[in-house]
Amino acid sequence: MRLLIVDDDAGLRQSLTLLLEEAGYQVAAEPDPEQALRRAGSEAFDLILCDVRMPKMDGLTFLRRYRGDGGSALLIMMSAYGTEDSALAAMREGAYDYLHKPFRPDEVTMTLRKAEEREKLRQEVEALRSTLGAGVVQDLVVCESQALRDLLDVASRVARHNTTVLITGESGTGKEVLARAVHRMSPRAERSFTAINCAAIPDQLLESELFGHVKGSFTGATADRLGLFELAHEGTLLLDEIGDLPLELQAKLLRVLEEGEVRRIGGRESRKVDVRVIAATAKPLDQAVERGEFRADLYYRLNVVHLHIPPLRERPEDIPALLAHFAGQAAQRLGHPVSVTPAALAALSHHNWPGNVRELRNAVERAAVLGGTGPLEPRDFAMTGGTANGNGTPAGLDLKSQVEAVERQAILRALDASGGNRRQAASLLGISLRTLFYKMRRLPVRTAA
Repeated sequence: MRLLIVDDDAGLRQSLTLLLEEAGYQVAAEPDPEQALRRAGSEAFDLILCDVRMPKMDGLTFLRRYRGDGGSALLIMMSAYGTEDSALAAMREGAYDYLHKPFRPDEVTMTLRKAEEREKLRQEVEALRSTLGAGVVQDLVVCESQALRDLLDVASRVARHNTTVLITGESGTGKEVLARAVHRMSPRAERSFTAINCAAIPDQLLESELFGHVKGSFTGATADRLGLFELAHEGTLLLDEIGDLPLELQAKLLRVLEEGEVRRIGGRESRKVDVRVIAATAKPLDQAVERGEFRADLYYRLNVVHLHIPPLRERPEDIPALLAHFAGQAAQRLGHPVSVTPAALAALSHHNWPGNVRELRNAVERAAVLGGTGPLEPRDFAMTGGTANGNGTPAGLDLKSQVEAVERQAILRALDASGGNRRQAASLLGISLRTLFYKMRRLPVRTAA
């Protein structure tokens, strides 16, 4: 392992270098903290031994600057009598351990061995998390298309960092599913994942939902309430439909992202929060910025990493895998096997799915419920054939055709129950005889009578 010694005492640097090289470490030493910071920024070190009290920069400042520059090596502080409080303060800010001067050689090597074991364990955990990441994605995001596989690869890489992510895509493409996958692959996976739809909550309540309020701050505030940012502390918060966030709340959200603090409505003090924010929208935010409907500074703050989910019509190769996945889910809920015939698969693969994955899932659910226990045919999806119409939609799979199919079946059942008596059938259906005649001509419905 590579080790850097930062100490202005030349004798100590020399003795530590000899001791640690003999113990098998690759050792570098610097008397000047500024030079040590530059070197730590350009070279890879696993451990850093840093003196607490130095003339140009104290050890706590060195630690803060090193971590602020993105340094990840384990730091062990060295303190003489009278500086232990500073060493303990450094440990509270992330130093691994400290050595009290003067120290015995075995104390140094034992402390370093423990730190080395911890670093190896951390690397193993990171490697395991990276390996499991692909499995997490496969569990949550079903795909075969190269476009989505490439997207998931980016998602798995960004998940390990605390970067803000913006997920875009049409309604029903699975933006929340992807956000959950990012959370599951992140170091926050054991903490909470919280989602809020900014378009589903009235503007006057949304601020309280996000940031909380104190008792008496407005009519109806009968008690203090935590907002979602505080509840999601150390976890992940998904702000869905972020494009519908009111302008006045956009400014407050930006402040939370920049400062890491929230202030409840009516409160006087701010509270620190550690939350990984993922935003999602079906709206083109760049156009909203141009129209003055969305703050440019917030847009750039959210859009650090952009993940765009293509619509299902642009990745038809995902449809067979999604069908199998949703059929398996339906089979579990219904208690009997659910499968799709090749004819139905061919017809479904040619549908343009304006509702995307959500529409496909609902179509499978409906067909599994109404289609009986055998393999699902095109007719179970309310289809009259497997070819697409002029809009690229298979005939019969659009909403109008599905409604007509349900009406036709209801009329036939009513006529059968009434023995072909149309007046009685109309009564059973709760419509007038005139309406029944109209629907029978329009659908059309043919009877043996």
